[in-house]
Parts: sequence; C-alpha cells; structure tokens
Amino acid sequence: MHIHDLIDDSAALANLCHRLSQSPFIAVDTEFMRENSYWPELCLIQIADANEAAAIDPMAPGIDLKPLLDLLTENDDVLKVFHAGGQDIEIVYNLTGKTPFPMFDSQVAAMALGQGEQIGYSNLVESYLGISVDKGARFTDWSRRPLDKRQIEYAIGDVTHLSTIFPKMLDRLRKNGRGGWLDQEMERIGNPANYANDPEEAWRRVRIAGRKPEVLGRLKALAKWRELEAQGKDLPRGRIIKDETLADLAGTPPKKQADLARVRGLSPAWANNDIGARLMASLEAAKPMSAAEMPARDDRKPGNGKEGALVADLLKLLLKIRARDIDVAAKLLARTEDLEALAAGQREGLAILEGWRFEQFGRDALALVEGRLAFAVKNGKLKMTRAEDEE
Repeated sequence: MHIHDLIDDSAALANLCHRLSQSPFIAVDTEFMRENSYWPELCLIQIADANEAAAIDPMAPGIDLKPLLDLLTENDDVLKVFHAGGQDIEIVYNLTGKTPFPMFDSQVAAMALGQGEQIGYSNLVESYLGISVDKGARFTDWSRRPLDKRQIEYAIGDVTHLSTIFPKMLDRLRKNGRGGWLDQEMERIGNPANYANDPEEAWRRVRIAGRKPEVLGRLKALAKWRELEAQGKDLPRGRIIKDETLADLAGTPPKKQADLARVRGLSPAWANNDIGARLMASLEAAKPMSAAEMPARDDRKPGNGKEGALVADLLKLLLKIRARDIDVAAKLLARTEDLEALAAGQREGLAILEGWRFEQFGRDALALVEGRLAFAVKNGKLKMTRAEDEE
C-alpha cells in the first residue's frame, strides 16, 4: 500500500479523492479536539482504500475540503468504512448537514460476528491481524502544528488496518449470512437526526426525577437556553451549567435572579450578571410541557408493576441464552427498552418483532410472554421448553 505524505493543499486532495472515488470502499477516521469547545475541532482526516492511504490536514491555510466531503456524502458508489464512527459522522454532519452514505461500521459488524458489544479498535486489529497497535500518540494534541512523523504514522495506521480488516469481516458476514443483520443498525447510525443538536430537543439528554408537565416545561426551556449559550460561546454545555444543576433549577425554580447566588453549582456572580439574567428570562418564558411531548412512562407494566419487571427480567435471561447460542452480541439482537415494552404488552413498532430479529429472538420472546415457552434445567444446562413439547 502506498502511504502519502501529509496532504495540505487543495490540488493534491482533489487528485486523491478522484482516485478514491473509483474504489468500492474507503476506510475513514478523524482526529479532533473538543475538550474545550462545543463544536469538535477537526484536526486531521485519515482515509484509505486497498491501494493507498493518506492523512489530510483540514487546518492547512486555504485547503478546499469539498472534494473530500462530496466523496463522503454524495458518492453512493463508494462504501465508507468506520470503526465506532459516531463522532466522525457528527463532524461530517456539522460540515455538510449530511451523513456519509452508504456506510459500514466495523464495531457493529463485530457484534454480528460474536466479538462483543463494543470491541475496541486495538482489540479488533489484534483479533484480525495479530498486530499490537502503538497507543503512544493516543493523547496527542492534534490541533498543534507541526505534527511529527510518528503522529502521522499512528493516525494513518487506523485506516490502513481498517482497510485490511474490512474485507475479512465482509467475508465472514457473507459466509454466515449475517450481512443483512447490519442494515437496520447502519441506517440508525447514519440517520442525520442523531447528529442535529436541536436546542428544542436538548432536554431529552438530562436525567430528571418526576413527570410533572410544569417541571419538564422548565427543563425544556433551560436546556434550550444552555444549548444556545454553549453554541454561541463554543463551549462544552457542561461548562455553562451542569446537568444536575439544570434539573435542580427546573424542579425548584428561583423566584428572582438574586436567588441564583444560593444555587449549588453556580457562581454567586450569576445573581447580577447577564448570563444569569438570560437564565431567568428562559424560566419566566417556560410553559408546561404539552401532553403530546411528554416522554413515555418508564413504568408501563401489565397489571402489577413488579410482575411486569419480572417478565422483563425473564426476557433478558432469554436474550442472554439466545445471544450465547447463536454467538452474537446481545445488544445487537435486542435493546432493553424493547424488552420492557414487550413485557408491558406492546406489540407494535418493536424491532424484535420484525425481520431477522423476529426469526432469531422475537418469536421466542413473544412465546415466553404469552406462556408458550418456559425455562427448564436439563443435565445442568438452562434450556427453553415449549408448552406443546411438554404436552
């Protein structure tokens, strides 16, 4: 494989992207900094196909990234391969308003191949290639220039290894017929809605006890205010105000700005400064949350709530058994919220009752909650017993 020097001019990048646009797939990774900012600062982009690899400097003066961004979001003929690509996809979305398509995530593929729920990149490389990844540059400040040769080699290694691993994973998926299992997950990961930091939806990230419409209405208003402050100042939202403080203010709102001086987690200066005034204005404008927007209850249980929780526990046990039997990560097979909804009597809109998940797990999960399937211990091993078999 040909490894290029660091690409820091538009012509070289355009030529690289033209060549890569002829490839069936490209492996993609990014290096970024976001510890001190709201928006991730893109510092390096690594890209490779089976023949060549390069690191691209997006911080180079005057460099035009459009050919690269078009390759990632407009060229449907080239598959984009990531490993745990959520943050890489977020960066592309922030730059273009689009997500890479089509896409393959090797961490998700590893779940379908029975390699665990969140296999790390180093372990994936060790598993497929028998290579130990140099982790020495892991904590590099990627925004500093110049980058030395070791840092660039470390960064490019992420995509050269990935471009070698991807065909091997694809071959395994084809042999065991599980390639189609990934389609729904890739569609979910690639959904642009996951990466749109809509201030109106920011309240959903904050954990809060209780379901009073007045409290949730204040939480929505405060979370929107914080998101806009963080975006405007380009600071992490936690630097503006912590989640727990936001929840406390929603539950017990101050009557006047001077009361902010006594709120745990806020500086006394908030009693008089402009940001404190904007916080109070958001609280004063808050309205009770509408019934349509209220979150679904977590206690949807058939009959006795405790009984419903026990049924969900039985489904989780069934999930463990089935995941073990077919050698797939349980998280890919079913999500906890789907199990709890099934136990609560829901039958519509559940992924486990559709497609391959129904065939592999959902049919038995449904039989269990409807009394047609039971647990049994035979020769010291836990097995499933069908009612008709017993009869």
